[in-house]
Amino acid sequence: MGDRNSTNQTSATGSPGPLPGGSILHGGSLGRAREAFPDAPEPWLDLSTGINPLAYPLPEIPSAAWTRLPERGDVLALETAAAAAYGASDARLVAAAPGTQALLQLLPRMRPASRVAVLSPTYGEHAHVWREAGHAVEEVSDFAQLNGADVAIVTNPNNPDGRIVAPGRLAELASRLGERGGLLIVDEAFADTDEAHSIVPSIDERTRGLVVFRSFGKFYGLAGMRLGFAVAGLEMADGIRAALGPWAVSGPAIEIGRAALADKAWRIATRARLARESERLARLLRGAGFGLAGGTPLFLLAEADDAQARYEALGKAGILVRRFDNAPRRLRFGLPGSEAEWARLEAALR
Repeated sequence: MGDRNSTNQTSATGSPGPLPGGSILHGGSLGRAREAFPDAPEPWLDLSTGINPLAYPLPEIPSAAWTRLPERGDVLALETAAAAAYGASDARLVAAAPGTQALLQLLPRMRPASRVAVLSPTYGEHAHVWREAGHAVEEVSDFAQLNGADVAIVTNPNNPDGRIVAPGRLAELASRLGERGGLLIVDEAFADTDEAHSIVPSIDERTRGLVVFRSFGKFYGLAGMRLGFAVAGLEMADGIRAALGPWAVSGPAIEIGRAALADKAWRIATRARLARESERLARLLRGAGFGLAGGTPLFLLAEADDAQARYEALGKAGILVRRFDNAPRRLRFGLPGSEAEWARLEAALR
């Protein structure tokens, strides 16, 4: 997940704050980039999203996936594959959804008015959707400040800086919140690159006070498919399924998701490749005079005194990265997907 919305209504990933009507600017908008840089060469190289540039190869999709509504058994097969891939103890604890954004917007409407604390800066939609639903939201910078909330939200690993909160600390917070009817939401959108920091394996059917979001599109490079999962105790998982209603996930998404999540060899090889390419990007950015302030294998957060001028120069070269209006020394870079794209980025940075 991408943008974040700070207390001064400016996205910490660099776009202006909410648009008219309350929506938030996000990465990946080549339409806005073309407006800002009308003379940039085509095609654009979009490094603004943190999505795997080499997507999972699409399997053959049965025609029935397009022509028939999904059966509950089809969804259960998808949730079973997700449980195995994410380390969940039981498929019943995994609820499939049409993208994690749908889950983000659903949960605020499943709770009464609450005090919500978001560990920030992070994905801007977290604070935004809870505010829009009428909750009192505070964005905090210290993990300890989450203790006094009814609902606490942590992105782990964080975007854009890759900050990690140990699963043990998250479990302790979830236990404290659960004892008084509160809830910890852990957004693990970028956890697929290293499952060691995931809290999913600690969840069982009796778990209260904890729900974990898992994004499919980023690691598997298929963001347009719109698929995500909530992992929680049985009561919460069933409640989410009921709130989503029937046929929440399309037939083609079920078929592709099942195949991808069950492909352990691809997952292992992709983690290794992303780690190598992240190191390559780090070397390239350091060589271009950037310092590194964090990141994950899918993106790096870079710093330079002239970051805004570099953003403009990259834009004029048809390369889109993420900038930070309230942190003007920072830019976030995703991974190029081909040798030609690597060469193009290197030339532009020179």
